[in-house]
Amino acid sequence: MQRVVGADVARGLAVLGMFAAHLGAEDERFWTATGWLQVVDGRSAATFALLAGLSAALLSGGPVPAEGARRRHSRVRILVRALMLIPLGASLIALGTPVAVILPGYAVMFALMIPVLGWRPRSLLLLAAVPTLVGPLVVEAVREARRGDPFAAGLPQPVDVVVGEYYPAVVWTAYLLVGLALGRLDLTDRALPRRLALVGAALALVGYGTSAVALRVLDPEQRTLRALLTSEPHADTTPEVVGNLGAVLLVLAASLLAARYAPRLVTPVAATGALALTAYTGHIMVIALLGDEVVREPSNLVLALFVLVTLALATSWRLTLGRGPLENLLSLMSTLAADALVPSGRRDASAPAGEEWTQTDEGPAVRPGPGPGRAAP
Repeated sequence: MQRVVGADVARGLAVLGMFAAHLGAEDERFWTATGWLQVVDGRSAATFALLAGLSAALLSGGPVPAEGARRRHSRVRILVRALMLIPLGASLIALGTPVAVILPGYAVMFALMIPVLGWRPRSLLLLAAVPTLVGPLVVEAVREARRGDPFAAGLPQPVDVVVGEYYPAVVWTAYLLVGLALGRLDLTDRALPRRLALVGAALALVGYGTSAVALRVLDPEQRTLRALLTSEPHADTTPEVVGNLGAVLLVLAASLLAARYAPRLVTPVAATGALALTAYTGHIMVIALLGDEVVREPSNLVLALFVLVTLALATSWRLTLGRGPLENLLSLMSTLAADALVPSGRRDASAPAGEEWTQTDEGPAVRPGPGPGRAAP
């Protein structure tokens, strides 16, 4: 299946948004020259997570989920990619930067998609309601217990990934499940961006609106209830998840339209999205080289340099060499493992030449002419 450029645009915006969250100097007042940078906090990572679910869908057949050996082949590819992200994430954490690295949690959540690859979109959305509604209660219970223990140390890494302060899988799995459901839709449908925008606007209104009203009405002494109803970034509450899902759907709708009507204009952002893992890893390595001050004493000049250099390098690499180095490594290793363990699930073994489905951003899914189909990106 060919790349969905609109998804790359959204992923590129998510990566650049994380740069802004880590390096940008934002005013506490929203309606100021730099106050608007607040919109990236939490929402960029949520976009990244939702698109991970969408990627899992594209890796396993897109609108028509793979079955039989092809699905087992896809499961191995996804599992190997997830396993490879764990040591990479641990290495980035070991650099000691003041950045909460998303990759370990991302890996666990990516692997959690494996059992539900064949589910229908409606079932996936119903399942996503569980971490959306129940996950925040679990996370808040853990946080409350730690607040009540003055001797509480940091959680062990395996536990932290599930219920920790940043990107707890018990909550963030909701984003990936919604992304997986979206990946089962026809992303080339010209009416899809409008539907995504309408649903996104409604979710954002419900999520952020509920939080705003609740915090205005509730007594400040009701600390636990207020903690469960806030929509502050990384609060991991139901209102925040619902509101963030709405914001991500709006970004994805806009990205799909931009890729359709202004493809040249968004090429640098799409290139960054196609090299998202490399760009994300690279920016943390550069932060480690420059020192913690670039995060603790943020500068929008530094942010601008990070963004411009990343856009330029990603575009040059994408246009000349194709896949990013880390993306290529994950693809190669996961495909080799899947081909070895499930040889009957390889694309050229599961369908006669010319019988694969491909999908582009310019038109509906079509059967290619004679000759082998394209391999998944």
